[in-house]
Amino acid sequence: MEQDITIKITDREGVTHKVLAPTDMAMNLMEVVRSYELAPEGTIGICGGMAMCASCQCYVVSDTELPEMQDDEEAMLSEAFYVKGNSRLGCQIHITKELEGLEVELAPES
Repeated sequence: MEQDITIKITDREGVTHKVLAPTDMAMNLMEVVRSYELAPEGTIGICGGMAMCASCQCYVVSDTELPEMQDDEEAMLSEAFYVKGNSRLGCQIHITKELEGLEVELAPES
């Protein structure tokens, strides 16, 4: 489909998955991970995508330009475990055609 982009997601076991993500469904990266079942149920998106739990934290490994981090995401990451300089919350990364080629690695469970 024209609205789909390709994203590479490395799960918590170290396995990389090349997935198609729709740009026409207002999804975010956390929802894509859940829909492809790339993390055990109940271990990602615990807060429902409200930037309140950091269970969907990921490391952006490609040089894909992402929208600027908002205050609530920054505040949550300041309290999370395993945070790196390239950490983002998957629930705050909305799937758009500009993210074609995005590569992320899921952070360890805290």
